[in-house]
Amino acid sequence: MAEDEVVKHTKKIYNIWTNHEVSFWHKAKEFFVEVLIIVFAVTLSIWFHNWAEHTKQQEDVKEFLLGLKSDLQHDIAEMKGDKESYLMQEAGFSYITRVKMHQQLRIDSLNKYANWLFNTTALNPNNGRFEGFKSAGKIGFIENRELQNYIMDLYQEDIVALLASTAGYIEVKKQFFDYVRKNNKRVTDSTSNIATILVEDECQNICRSLNRPIQVLERYDACISKMQIIITEIDKEYYLKN
Repeated sequence: MAEDEVVKHTKKIYNIWTNHEVSFWHKAKEFFVEVLIIVFAVTLSIWFHNWAEHTKQQEDVKEFLLGLKSDLQHDIAEMKGDKESYLMQEAGFSYITRVKMHQQLRIDSLNKYANWLFNTTALNPNNGRFEGFKSAGKIGFIENRELQNYIMDLYQEDIVALLASTAGYIEVKKQFFDYVRKNNKRVTDSTSNIATILVEDECQNICRSLNRPIQVLERYDACISKMQIIITEIDKEYYLKN
C-alpha cells in the first residue's frame, strides 16, 4: 500500500511541475506538500515493517525460551540423578580404598555398590533447541542481555566443562573395567575372585583416582545452579509462576 501511495504522489508531483496554468509559488507549495506526504508514507511503511519484524522475532524468542525452560527442567532432573550416581560411586570406591593390607572386602558391601562400580554415568544434554536457535542467528534477538549471557555461558562453558570432567572420570573407570576383566576368575560356580583382585595394589591405585569425583560433582552443581537462574529469569520475563 505504501508503494502505491508513493507512486501516486510522485505522479502528482510530476503533474504539478508540468502544469503551465499555475504559478511557480503554487507549484512549489504543492510540491513541498506532496514530498512531505511521500516521506511520511515511506517512514510509516518502514516503521510498520520493523514493528512486524520485531514482533515476529520476539514471538520466536518466547517460543524458544519456554521450550528451553522445559529442556532445562528435564536436564536438572537428569543431573540430580547423575549426581546421586557419582555420590554412590564415590562411596563405593572409598569403601574399596579404605581396606587395610591383608584385609578382605565384604561381598555383601561390594554387591551394595555393584551397580555404580561397574557402570558409567554421563550427561546427555537437551541442547538441540539451543543449537538450532544459535545456528539460525537468533540468539541476539533475546533482548534481556543478562539472560542471553547466562544461556550462552551454560551451553558454551558450564556444560562443556562438565562433559570434559565426566569424560576424564570415565576414562579412568575404563581402566578399572579392563583390570577387572583381565584378572577376574571364577572360584566356584557362583563366586569369583573379585574381592581379592580389588585389593591388589594396581587396582587400588586406579580406585583411588575414582573415590573423589569432586570436580565432577562441583561442575554438576554449577550447571544446575545456572539452569535454575535461567528458569527464574524466563519466569520473570513472561510473568510466570514457578
